[in-house]
Amino acid sequence: MIGISLFLWVGFPYLALALLIGGLIWRYRNDKFGWTSRSSQIHESRWLRWSSPLFHFGILFVGVGHIVGLLIPKSATSAVGVSEHFYHLNATVLGSVAGIMTLVGLAGLLYRRIVVKSVRLATTRNDVIMYILLLIPIILGVIATVQNQIFGATGGYDYRESISPWLRSVLFFQPDPSLLDGVPTAFKLHIIAGFLLFAIWPFTRLVHVVSMPLGYPTRPYVIYRSREDAIRSTKTPDGWDPVATRQDSHGSRSMGA
Repeated sequence: MIGISLFLWVGFPYLALALLIGGLIWRYRNDKFGWTSRSSQIHESRWLRWSSPLFHFGILFVGVGHIVGLLIPKSATSAVGVSEHFYHLNATVLGSVAGIMTLVGLAGLLYRRIVVKSVRLATTRNDVIMYILLLIPIILGVIATVQNQIFGATGGYDYRESISPWLRSVLFFQPDPSLLDGVPTAFKLHIIAGFLLFAIWPFTRLVHVVSMPLGYPTRPYVIYRSREDAIRSTKTPDGWDPVATRQDSHGSRSMGA
């Protein structure tokens, strides 16, 4: 059991992070043209119009919540006057809203992938694996929140006393797996699924998440001209253009348009 614990809470996180960082570098150096989300909007846009914003905004809020809850120490929020009750209430409410947005948006995207034939045909095996490994940690996170934070003991489970210090110990290369002793199973499964997603991240369409559109505000405008307007502004000849004749230097006559 000690060996399994060391692998899950020490070896596996470092392996996943190494694959994440090394894979992104390798992908950028060898597959710049494939560094894209491969948009399927051309195939269908009605479902995409509402499911994509829901999913992207939801997952963005989920990510921000994880950063605040896991990387900012409990002592830091207490020092600025944020009480434990206030933090727990806001984290539970906002996290639940973000989780519902993410799940509903992802459900719409998956439904679109399955039902719309043109989108389904454009879905690769890599996309299927990516969607499965993306769905698992999201579902496990919702289960952990509902089971422990909403319907659990009063005040919920304080992951900032266990999971947060453990993650920071890993990031500072001083891993302490004993911090996860007694952590609810749903949270542990959520952690494993999350690192597994990080491990395959660089090798899927998820690479577009780390692209920073820094040049977007300063890029030149794209000018569109209507072809119909151009045709409408051109005078239509009433008939055939007359064929002119010209004489070359040898005195022969030739026809010209």
